[in-house]
Amino acid sequence: MTTDVASGPAEAPGTYVPKPGAAPVGRMIATQAALETKMLLRNGEQLLLTVIIPSLLLVLFSTVDIVDTGAGSAVDFLAPGVLALAVMSTAFTGQAIATGFERRYGVLKRLAASPLPRWALMTAKTLSVLVTEVLQIVLLTVIALALGWSPQGDPVSVLLLLLLGTAAFSGLGLLMAGTLKAEATLAAANLVFLLLLVGGGVIVPLEKFPDAAQSVLGLLPISALSDGLRDVLQHGAAMPWGDLGILAGWAVLGLGAAATLFRWE
Repeated sequence: MTTDVASGPAEAPGTYVPKPGAAPVGRMIATQAALETKMLLRNGEQLLLTVIIPSLLLVLFSTVDIVDTGAGSAVDFLAPGVLALAVMSTAFTGQAIATGFERRYGVLKRLAASPLPRWALMTAKTLSVLVTEVLQIVLLTVIALALGWSPQGDPVSVLLLLLLGTAAFSGLGLLMAGTLKAEATLAAANLVFLLLLVGGGVIVPLEKFPDAAQSVLGLLPISALSDGLRDVLQHGAAMPWGDLGILAGWAVLGLGAAATLFRWE
């Protein structure tokens, strides 16, 4: 074997030569999404917020006559609202808090300097949210069915509502995490969660509020999502275009503002 002074020993046939470089974007997104999902499922506080609280609310208010949910079975009214609450808890509250502290500790700054593009990182976070929501919805559906829930309606309408609701809450959560300090995000996200739980038609029907308040509360994303799901799953309504329009508006507003104002440091 001859030796080239400039290039070193000649490679024998069949020898593998290292080829450093970034992995394909699709593989990087899938890997990051899997990591984000594992981190979320290992976080006890996040599990309390995203799984345990919605499940307890569904069981408690379905079995104990605390709130007047109108005619029909309580679980038929509550199940769609709790599904909406689950989406909000993951896409908004959980994502805002986790991303806010990642930003504070410099995790986002380091990830932004990696081969993973920033848009791909946000895509991975969104996929992680969707995976978590699927697990939530399956669990809550099983619990609701065990409590006597009898859902109706078109699955396509339900899917569109859940996707647009996820986009709306995800945009608002990223906007909060990218503009406020981590401690402020923690406090604000939990406060918004509690306020929307009470005033978003999740547990208490909007009809119980004054007329002036109903017109305002009905424009909130949680109200649009819970009412839309309730119209379809409880009453078997057709495509709820009004609620879908409200959610689409919030999605465009939240994601657009987050893309413009998000600070990585």
